[in-house]
Amino acid sequence: MIRKIILYNPKLKELAKKLRQNMTYSEVKLWNEIKNGQLMGYDFDRQRPVGNYIVDFYCKDLQLALEVDGITHLDEKVMQKDEIRQRELEMMGVHFLRFDALLVVNKVEAVVREIERWILDHEKKHGVNEFVKRKRIALENPKSRKRE
Repeated sequence: MIRKIILYNPKLKELAKKLRQNMTYSEVKLWNEIKNGQLMGYDFDRQRPVGNYIVDFYCKDLQLALEVDGITHLDEKVMQKDEIRQRELEMMGVHFLRFDALLVVNKVEAVVREIERWILDHEKKHGVNEFVKRKRIALENPKSRKRE
């Protein structure tokens, strides 16, 4: 499985950095579950520019965006912008999973299980990247740094 590169607007780089420094509690809670390849060996980036937008979390190998929607996303204008943004990114091949911020805060394990189910379904259809296979083996069998 070859990773598809999606270009991004370089003007978003500085804003993404600021967003990473000011993550919401729900974003931090989910990040702690998915960072460093903890989620089935897949690497996720936080506050990642993709196209002309910034998504909360993004996995390049899966082309998967994870969005944590807080109360501001209930506003009709914000919902319309989210819809347009998602549609445009989906046209580039990006998949979306959206989660309510309160669900993430109160039941992060359920959110992680839903992401895992999506990944398993995706892998059945598209296979597993060799890098991810190696990472999973390393996660299952952590090697000692000592020489024998």
